[in-house]
Amino acid sequence: MSTAKPSAPGAPDRPDRLLTVHKDSRFETDDAQFKPLQWSLIRRMFGYTRHVAAKRNWLIFLTLCRAMQLPALTWLMSVIIAGPIARHEWSTVIAMLFAYGGLALVTEGMFHFRQRFALEIGETVVNRLRSEVFDAVQRQPMSFFHRTKLGRILSRMTSDVDALRTGIQDVFFVSIVQVGQMSFAALVMLWTDWKMFLVVAGLAPILWGLNRRFRVRLSRYSRASQESFSRVTATLAESVNGIRVTQGFVRQETNAGLFRQLLSDHSQHNINLARTSAVLTPILELNSQLFISVLLMLGGWRAFSGAIGLEDLITFFFVANLFFSPIQVIANQYNQALIAMASAERVFRLIDLKPEWTDAPDAQDLPDPRCGFAAASAQGSGFGVQGPGNATPPASATSADNSRPETPDSGLAAASAAAGLRIEFRNVTFGYNPEVPVLRDITFTAEPGQTIALVGHTGSGKSSIINLVSKFYLPTSGELLIDHRDIHTITGHSLHRQTGMVTQQNFLFSGTVLDNILMARPEATEDDVRAAAASIDCLDLLDALPGGLRTEVGAGGGGISLGQRQLVCFTRAMLAGPRLVILDEATSAIDALTEARLQRALQLLLCGRTSIVVAHRLSTIRYADLVLVLDQGRIIESGTHDQLVAAGGAYASLHGQFAKAGGTAGDA
Repeated sequence: MSTAKPSAPGAPDRPDRLLTVHKDSRFETDDAQFKPLQWSLIRRMFGYTRHVAAKRNWLIFLTLCRAMQLPALTWLMSVIIAGPIARHEWSTVIAMLFAYGGLALVTEGMFHFRQRFALEIGETVVNRLRSEVFDAVQRQPMSFFHRTKLGRILSRMTSDVDALRTGIQDVFFVSIVQVGQMSFAALVMLWTDWKMFLVVAGLAPILWGLNRRFRVRLSRYSRASQESFSRVTATLAESVNGIRVTQGFVRQETNAGLFRQLLSDHSQHNINLARTSAVLTPILELNSQLFISVLLMLGGWRAFSGAIGLEDLITFFFVANLFFSPIQVIANQYNQALIAMASAERVFRLIDLKPEWTDAPDAQDLPDPRCGFAAASAQGSGFGVQGPGNATPPASATSADNSRPETPDSGLAAASAAAGLRIEFRNVTFGYNPEVPVLRDITFTAEPGQTIALVGHTGSGKSSIINLVSKFYLPTSGELLIDHRDIHTITGHSLHRQTGMVTQQNFLFSGTVLDNILMARPEATEDDVRAAAASIDCLDLLDALPGGLRTEVGAGGGGISLGQRQLVCFTRAMLAGPRLVILDEATSAIDALTEARLQRALQLLLCGRTSIVVAHRLSTIRYADLVLVLDQGRIIESGTHDQLVAAGGAYASLHGQFAKAGGTAGDA
């Protein structure tokens, strides 16, 4: 489905093909435990085994052999008992026992290879499914993660994929064995005494129905137990992660009481499951024995009348047990198959989920005029721009209204100013829910090399502007131009490659500090990284870490402080040599002394680059070329710091409130 993005008044019309939106694509959260068997899903599931087709075919062959071998062993045992043993033919008994042992040895040997192939095929399927789920998630825009709970995404990758593994690795091939065993046993019974076989055939559906009914009930109790346990583990994880808040607000006893209640609920579910199982399992076994009793009575009557011999009667009962025992197994496997169907539907829905919007088919990469970027890297500049002292700040940075402080490194700016992006908002309206806009009629222009500061209360729309500039979301209406090109006609990855972002809570991946910095430019060397860190005056702070640049950090940046984490992200942004710099409360977690050192580094990072800065500290925004004051998604004031203070409006009020509180012009 293609829809055109509405244009702002006076804006040129754009063809529908500029933006492809899949409004009917939704990540539906269907948590049904059972789904009916669907051959289309089954075929697709087994399509993942085509890369191991040889092993799959061998597995099918070994499974069929296994299905015939077990009844064959039972039949041979009955023949030995009713034949040579009954006639005291010991030489024949010994010969047949050797044959029995050889068949048993072959049976177990084949079982070994069957299990091995089943495990290998299961792992192959799981790896491919998880890889495809991961790729599908990576394709989704930010709006997908905005409305989708992380737990649901993780469950598709873990429990649902594991259920699919069970469906292929266990349910299918185990069911083949059981069905094959029943079929072989049925043929033997039919050959031995077809009248008694008709009785068995009449009793089998009754036993199957009882098993199905009881197994479904057990599965529901089992699901309730699993869900209660997931609540226990989630609460435990939340309590550990929030232990600072728990102790700070003296909630230890309250939280402990809630946790004990969850444990009590989980225990009760387990008790209900155990009680139900303790009742239903003997009932199923009793039914099986009752059926055998019926057959014994009928078999005895036919033996007394001479309709069947003792040897055939023994064979029949041995094989009848082989016929009835798989019924319980198949009933359980059938439940597992229905669970696998439900999981498959959820997993494939995510894999097939089309992004709500994609780059236009004719979208092109954003041209990158940063000449000599790779060459500069090779020469050790470290961050892909000209070194200090090569140029002077742009005129916008040294105007009478808004003069920047002189720095020894301000010469970087002019030579790289041409590399800055031009950003223009034309009557842009945007909402995460299109019916509830959070930005209304936003219009402003950031010329190459300019710094735009966004000021406003929480929820005023600052982060939403950043999300649009980064092409994490698209405008609901209006136009957003990057270097005079509509953002719809620019590929997202080419824009991201030319953007450096430092936020308030920067995420670091597990690995070393060096690994995280090199994400900006994987081809850079450690010397490049050290040069980038030195250029923003934080190399000594990174070297002071326990392992220096080789310090290991946990997921999210665990192991180092939030301030150190932000220094890593500043260095990463510098190493990238971006044309557009986005700072979202980037210095909020840094102490005053470190921030003072970084102010000079910020000038170096921002000079010559277009930058959008979100901050509450006036020290960060007082030197901006343009300050935009937002309120409820609208721009209510714009100008330089000095102009807005002189105007006596909302910005001046904010500045004055802080001054009365005893602060300086450096913070707000």
